[in-house]
Amino acid sequence: MALAGAKPEEFPTMIIPSPFLRALPAALALLVAAIPAAAASYRVTVAAGDVPREQSIATFTLPADAAGWRLRDARGQEVPLQVRGREGAFIVRQLGAGATETYRLEPAAAAAPAAKGVMLQRVDGKIAARFAGRPILAFQEEKSTPPQPDLPDYYSRGGYIHPVYSPAGTIVTGDYPPDHFHHHGIWFAWVKTEYEGRHPDFWNVQDKLGRLDFKGVEGLWSGPVHAGILARFHSIDILAPTPKPVVDDRWEVRIYAVGDGPQAYQMFDLVSTQHIIGDSPLKLPTYRYGGIGIRGNEQWIGTGDKTRFLTSTGERDRIKAHESRANWCHMGGLVDGKFTGIATLAHPQNFRSPEPMRVNPKIPFLNFAPSQAGDWEMVPGKTYVWRYRFIVQDGEPDQAWLDARWRDYANPVKVTLESVQ
Repeated sequence: MALAGAKPEEFPTMIIPSPFLRALPAALALLVAAIPAAAASYRVTVAAGDVPREQSIATFTLPADAAGWRLRDARGQEVPLQVRGREGAFIVRQLGAGATETYRLEPAAAAAPAAKGVMLQRVDGKIAARFAGRPILAFQEEKSTPPQPDLPDYYSRGGYIHPVYSPAGTIVTGDYPPDHFHHHGIWFAWVKTEYEGRHPDFWNVQDKLGRLDFKGVEGLWSGPVHAGILARFHSIDILAPTPKPVVDDRWEVRIYAVGDGPQAYQMFDLVSTQHIIGDSPLKLPTYRYGGIGIRGNEQWIGTGDKTRFLTSTGERDRIKAHESRANWCHMGGLVDGKFTGIATLAHPQNFRSPEPMRVNPKIPFLNFAPSQAGDWEMVPGKTYVWRYRFIVQDGEPDQAWLDARWRDYANPVKVTLESVQ
């Protein structure tokens, strides 16, 4: 192209030597080969299976051929997609049993800006989770302060979930209850054990036979589909000549952006992944409790039906529910005159599923306790995983609805990808 005001003949003719001309096709081929091919788009198909889906969590492995991805439904509307590593996650709002739904996964120059979802914030020694303008839960990061100043220091601890809120903002968990100061919201510890000839108890810290050390938070994230907390614990044998770590426990807590429809609820998962630290097994004899513990609101303490239970088998009698086995158990009661509660759903892959339960006859306490079913042990070199989902609602529990939530949890939607480029 000639410059403005210049005559074409004023510019000299460029003469390219013939060796360069002969090499030009090969150079162009190399240049084309160096340009990366455009990333493919994919058809994402979600199959409900035989379970009706309502605000179901869909997860899948993302392709590796793009820096970022966007997801669109069949109408072309963008669907909030959360990317964490190679995992993609989105919410299937409604899908009938036997139905399928398709989406389009498109490459993006970069990850799409995060839509509003579940947000985490550090406040007053806690990690607080909020969604849709309301609190969901808090994870106690720093050591909490016992309500009574004369309590021994061993009661003070961090690394548990409390408070847990209902959609109306009612607290459904309890912390430092006067009948059991060592109960803290939602926690995980083993009780009756044998290790190298000693008998540490990592639950009842007041007995000075063992303790649970919170090692800290190792990861946090917020997002349009879920927020998460990664935490780590050690079960400590203090009966050893030198206090000795026995079990390494890593938590992943995921809080979901669901429950904002006509039927309000809060939902979060806890995955506990454990292994033995040393070379000796941890034996766990038959015992009535130990494992995941859930302590209810203090207003549920008392005689009669102040704490009401409902299991997946339809059992409401707390005496009969104790030592029974169930896929889930709801625990609730009146708080300031209004009923609210929390359902704990146990995953079918858990050890000894459906797990036996400790349903306390006098206090608002629930524990899925695999040790009720007989002696067992944790051995070095093996990983043990326990998975639980928690659903919190105001009002009386609906057994059919909770059954559907458990089936959705136990058998997640099937997601398949097919290249469409």
